[in-house]
Amino acid sequence: MAGLVHSIEELVGRTPLMELDRFERQQQCGAHLLAKLEFFNPTGSVKDRAALSMLNAAEEAGLLKPGGTIVEQTSGNTGIGLAAFAAERGYKLDIFLERGASLERRLMLLAYGARLLDYKDATGERPETKRTHPWQEPEREATLDEIAAYCRRTGAYFNNQAANPANPEAHYRTTGPEIWQDTEGHVDILVCMAGTGGTGFGTAGYLRSRNPNLQVVLVQPHPDSRLTPEHPDAQIIDGVLPAYDVPESALSDYLRPDWSDACINVRTEEAYETAHEVLRAEGLFLGTSAAAALHAAVQVGRRPENQGKNIVVIVPDNGMKYLSTPMYRQK
Repeated sequence: MAGLVHSIEELVGRTPLMELDRFERQQQCGAHLLAKLEFFNPTGSVKDRAALSMLNAAEEAGLLKPGGTIVEQTSGNTGIGLAAFAAERGYKLDIFLERGASLERRLMLLAYGARLLDYKDATGERPETKRTHPWQEPEREATLDEIAAYCRRTGAYFNNQAANPANPEAHYRTTGPEIWQDTEGHVDILVCMAGTGGTGFGTAGYLRSRNPNLQVVLVQPHPDSRLTPEHPDAQIIDGVLPAYDVPESALSDYLRPDWSDACINVRTEEAYETAHEVLRAEGLFLGTSAAAALHAAVQVGRRPENQGKNIVVIVPDNGMKYLSTPMYRQK
């Protein structure tokens, strides 16, 4: 039958691009805000694109064997995408969670059959028979070297999204061309958050190949909204990392300022406020990073030189994975 699909993998991509007309007027924004609604992917986030691309690349390279184990470090969305496709293809999945992952993300990973690990599992300090409580925050995150050692010890495949070329390649192949097609080639500014940097790196790369004058604005958490020794209890923008004004050693292969033209810092509280505003204006129920990106896009869209321009905003996920956080608690 013509309309049937036979795998969730067929549901990845071709997400809608929506102009936020009411929100534009409410915010007195002279530009057109075009939201790329990535929560229409099957597990609810933009990371499904990269997860499927990386899994396919690993199989093609012979790095994954039937019944094998995939290992990833993630704040949740990449892990959830990998978990869905791993379940479908018969792989096991071990996840080293980054700090700040919401309870919903943890429970979704467990539902898919993933194991949640931390640095004690990586270093061998925790016996195999014991596991981390699913909502227990680790004392610290496992390092890449520790995770690599764990994979050598267990024979697992380390997906390593932060350095995996199939991550940005997914967006060069799909996200960028979709935006170009849906705007009929009229995209002036791209606004996006960055975790690994793969989404922005790949999407910007394609769009710049078609429009060399494209302006790319990277949105990052304000210093007050990062987990640091100075702010150990900060409410963070989940899954988002800074690329500007941080040590070179803290940057991943694709999270670098050189693929963007400008940077805007956003506080978590500003993202929360924007989330409520767009919910009332458009009925869109957004995640923290999506709301932060929109908050920054409004600032860009209010500039006189951007009057009438098309600003595409990557909306990574919706608010369903944030109900346990302060974001949508009633005041």
